Amino acid sequence: MTVTLVMNCGSATLKWRLYDAAGAGAAVTLGHGLVERVGQPGGPPEHGAAVRAVLASLVAPPALVGHRVVHGGGHFRAPVVLDEAALTALDEVSRLAPLHNPPALAAIRACRTALGPGIPQVAVFDTAFHSTLPPYAAAYAIPKALATRHGIRRYGFHGLAHSYLVQRYAELTGMPLGHVTAVTLQLGSGCSVAAVRNGQSVDTSMGFTPLEGLVMGTRSGDIDAGAVAYLAAAEGVDVAEVVRWLNGRSGLLGLSGVAADMREVLAAAGQGNADAALALDVFCYRALKYVGAYLTVLGGPCPLLFGGGIGEHAAVVRQRICDGLAWLGIALDPIRNAETAGIEGRISSDRSSALVYVLPVDEELMIVRQTLQAVTPAASIGEEPPCRTT
Repeated sequence: MTVTLVMNCGSATLKWRLYDAAGAGAAVTLGHGLVERVGQPGGPPEHGAAVRAVLASLVAPPALVGHRVVHGGGHFRAPVVLDEAALTALDEVSRLAPLHNPPALAAIRACRTALGPGIPQVAVFDTAFHSTLPPYAAAYAIPKALATRHGIRRYGFHGLAHSYLVQRYAELTGMPLGHVTAVTLQLGSGCSVAAVRNGQSVDTSMGFTPLEGLVMGTRSGDIDAGAVAYLAAAEGVDVAEVVRWLNGRSGLLGLSGVAADMREVLAAAGQGNADAALALDVFCYRALKYVGAYLTVLGGPCPLLFGGGIGEHAAVVRQRICDGLAWLGIALDPIRNAETAGIEGRISSDRSSALVYVLPVDEELMIVRQTLQAVTPAASIGEEPPCRTT
């Protein structure tokens, strides 16, 4: 067994979990925690300080550390054991994700300083699962020289979540991972959809940044690029300021004027708030458009796998998305759907043309599996034995 510390950095948070894991056995959780308000009043000044506090709380140092890194660019397509060359490359990739990668890099460097070079560290990338996108799905229709020079392409994100959804579905159904074709929906504060064929991502809603695609808590999702330049000129601000609005003031929050949290939006819509009702309509409609498109890409009805805070808890949202797919024969069981909140379960009706599941995502488990696989490539880390459900 290998005691492995998993670090999952957000822009202002640090989730951590300590595992005892082995190549052929389950990963057992020894401890876990969440550090909030990083870089904000009342919290640690930066992610390095948060990491040092976590390490100081452990009874003994870990034998291995795995870090979630949001953006791997075109360079990192699989987990990597971190050395100086890898860290240099990660520094270069950070220009593609200036809001997301620096916290992880700060955590990595703090761990290296505190634990020393004798404790291996591994970076696991959210973009890696989508590295299998075919060129026609990854390319933007801009001059090739510009795209090549600046690394502009559709990278996709939430890869750990989408990968978990696919793997867990394979385990539950007893289906080989390479045979799974499904649409995965990671719906939370950030939202994305992926089309998965034979276990591999072939399209996804997020693109060059996590701003593209679905309506999210505070992110706009798809918007005409011309509107960005127009708003900058009309409001007398630079483009960077408009992008900040699109990331932090838009989405459910911007549409509803109520909140970025779907629970509050649903409550307000139920009380007759027209703006909240519109926010819910736009959210579900945008998701339906993507799911419908991806079912077409995949050749017809196939399993829908819901994860994320909204996907796992908001039965109304799941129902509205699936109602729009009735013409394909996809149907939910109302009782199963209503009773499945934050737990694993099938919510499709017995007459549905495709299975629909809710599968609470465990990103940290994916990180520890991929971390151990990076240092012991032949191992199958922490996978539960497959079982069938009815």
